[in-house]
Amino acid sequence: MFVDRIKVFAQAGKGGRGSVSFRREKFVPKGGPDGGDGGRGGDVILRADRHVDNLANLFYEPIIKAKNGGHGMGKKMAGRAGATKIVKVPVGTIVYAVEGAQRSTPNAEQSGIPIVDLIRDGEEFVLCRGGAGGKGNVHFKSSRNRAPRQYTEGEEGEQGYFLFELLTIADAGLVVYPNAGKSTLLRNISAARPKVAAYPFTTLHPIVGVMEMPGYRRATIADIPGLIEGAHRGVGLGHEFLRHITRCRILVFVIDVGGSEGRNPIEDLQNLRREIDLYDPALSSRPWLVVANKMDLPDTERNLRALQERFPRTKIVPTSAAKGEGIAELKKTLAATMPNDKDVVSGAI
Repeated sequence: MFVDRIKVFAQAGKGGRGSVSFRREKFVPKGGPDGGDGGRGGDVILRADRHVDNLANLFYEPIIKAKNGGHGMGKKMAGRAGATKIVKVPVGTIVYAVEGAQRSTPNAEQSGIPIVDLIRDGEEFVLCRGGAGGKGNVHFKSSRNRAPRQYTEGEEGEQGYFLFELLTIADAGLVVYPNAGKSTLLRNISAARPKVAAYPFTTLHPIVGVMEMPGYRRATIADIPGLIEGAHRGVGLGHEFLRHITRCRILVFVIDVGGSEGRNPIEDLQNLRREIDLYDPALSSRPWLVVANKMDLPDTERNLRALQERFPRTKIVPTSAAKGEGIAELKKTLAATMPNDKDVVSGAI
């Protein structure tokens, strides 16, 4: 199961209460107060982990709680601090604060500015801080109050409802119509093994493949479900995953140049560009190239020439993913187009 959006309730641990105790030892009359402090409550910490690829673990544990601190004890012994709750999330997770609700819903809407955007492996963020421990009666002794019985309760830990949203971090994103052969293409240029079948929407969730490049460089390629016209309005399946290409530095439009689905390749590219622009105008300014796939079908040379005449300033790479033709040229083109820096493109939500 792939989960890229989930609402959770997080609660840090409560601090332990202070102790009321008096020293009782042989030959030590009226030893005075010796009540220790309560332990601090545990924090709830988010940790970005590149080995986690979605938020499915939170689907089964939507309530996140850290341990409470231990109570203070005699002989000025402080209570044990509550254990920290570390939650591993995928790299690229954005966290929003949302209104409270009785039930956690994956389709909850975010509100306001993101609390944190975890974009680097190993990056941590304290989502909820644990409460401080209470004071024991040893803190209340004075010349007038030799046997205090006062103490304080531990503070409550921070808590709240949060929306976790995953935006896949990849160098390039494949943008296609259904059945254009992008999954087969991803299999050829990387070690990813997405499902391939002769019917639309075989890709049901984003898949990231790693492409090896010369000079010991690597590039990540994001494969999202195919788009259809009106995807920016929520039509079809791919609209749910359009946000996963907002971080991609390069957009790769895979076009069925053979028209095997009865569509015109030029219209396909124009429609895909329009859907991207309507979803997020900032995406239109990203670098992009075209992969003219299915070159093994009849009449593809004519369609390829028409596509090149219509988009003369755009890099178009002809390929046949089914036969493995043009893959080397595509890898070379991607390697030349890919930026050398590792800065992450911040996407609009």
